Amino acid sequence: MSLSKREMPDAFVILMLMLLLAWGLTFVLPAGQFLQVAEQGVKLENFSYHSAADGGSALFSDNGKPALLNAAFDGLTSGSRDGSAVGVVAFILIVGGAFGVLLESGAVHRALTLLIVRLKEREVLLLPALFVVFSLSGAVYGMSEEAIAFCLLLLPLFNALGYHPAVVVLVTYVATQVGFATSWMNPFSVAIAQGIAGVPLMSGAALRAVCWLVFTLAALMYTLRFASCTRRYRVNDSGHHDNDSGHHDNDSCHLVNDSGVSSAALPARGGDAPSPQRLGKTDSGMLLILLLTLCWVIWGVVSAGYYIAQIASQFFAMALALGLVLVGSGRMTVNQVSAAFQRGAADLLPAALIVGFAKGLVILLGGDNPAAPSVLNTLLYRAGGAIGGLPDWVSAQMMLAFQSVFNLFVSSGSGQAALTMPLMSPLAELAGLSRQLAVLCFQLGDGLTNLIIPTSASLMGCLGVVKIPFGQWVKLIWRLQLMLMLLAVIAVAIAVYTGYS
Repeated sequence: MSLSKREMPDAFVILMLMLLLAWGLTFVLPAGQFLQVAEQGVKLENFSYHSAADGGSALFSDNGKPALLNAAFDGLTSGSRDGSAVGVVAFILIVGGAFGVLLESGAVHRALTLLIVRLKEREVLLLPALFVVFSLSGAVYGMSEEAIAFCLLLLPLFNALGYHPAVVVLVTYVATQVGFATSWMNPFSVAIAQGIAGVPLMSGAALRAVCWLVFTLAALMYTLRFASCTRRYRVNDSGHHDNDSGHHDNDSCHLVNDSGVSSAALPARGGDAPSPQRLGKTDSGMLLILLLTLCWVIWGVVSAGYYIAQIASQFFAMALALGLVLVGSGRMTVNQVSAAFQRGAADLLPAALIVGFAKGLVILLGGDNPAAPSVLNTLLYRAGGAIGGLPDWVSAQMMLAFQSVFNLFVSSGSGQAALTMPLMSPLAELAGLSRQLAVLCFQLGDGLTNLIIPTSASLMGCLGVVKIPFGQWVKLIWRLQLMLMLLAVIAVAIAVYTGYS
């Protein structure tokens, strides 16, 4: 397959360009420092900024000072076990390995397949139940690419029931991204962003849980309306087609039909539904281990003050327990479990590298210590001065807009967190806002725009499975996208009003 000349650059390419830009800035902007920092954070009315020495970072350094060619290594080896970057890198790799074992076992796949088959007999529950399950999957462990496989699984069933192929993408990929954007515990997005921002992991969960419920219900209502308005027929028990298009004249359907999607676009014949797959004792045991681990993590964060190192250890314990069950049941050998863990970690290696490289960018600019001279402090001072006179809610909405636009270039949640949170979290404090609010703006801006950006491999993969051109997808999804972004604006405004921290 040939590559388009207008193909968006890879996240690493963008990061390399940013490193070059940061290196150039060290020759243009002076380093600065905040000599008076309030205990409650860096705020415009509580600091005294002073410009320090001019200079510029070297190309290469052998004495530990920041330099362009040293940035990658310095970033990957910086920090401590409880923070960016080395602690976050280790956290990503271990958690990725643990979920690699879980997903390789097939227990999650079989559980969802069984749910699909059983709900077929209770069709009224099919779409709502699937949407909620996939939204929870996005919220709990960041399901995204896996939605492509479930599109393949669900397409024959939905064809047989007379649903438009786009419904498959709505109940799988869209649901996962809504859950991803409003998650209270996703270790690959929220936890990474909070770790980099320096706020307690999984803190602020109450508002995020409310957001998950509201956003999921709103997207579900859109999906149900779209499914109803575009449905053509269903296959009854006798093999005949029942025409369900009589309600398509309802005025509530005009918004969907105006997007160019109609019942005529449906396939002429139904497909085969997926075959039932029995959920055995081994699968049940693995799902129970997952549930117990999540409960343990929640307890540790809320009651015991667990942080990156402890949470990573909890997920590693989950991987060991899953491995024992898989080996004991004969489903996998010890070597196969080990290979699954390695593949899971390898899948997240790019995200881990981006975290380290992004930290190297911060080091190249002089570091993120407000009291130490750095170009980053100068950038924060000037950016804070630009938005410092604006109302808090305007500053917050500007951060949301920035994260939404930036996601077009870096669609990886963990990658975007690593690139933007070192700048946005202290910038929030300069504007009189909390770092927790900066994480919320990142989370909503990153996750919700995944529904419509052509640089998302998961989205394009799902659209390829159901054979919907990207242009047609935009026509049918833009109203949902607009509705969710308006909800995001409201959520950020509420967070500002309530002093969310």
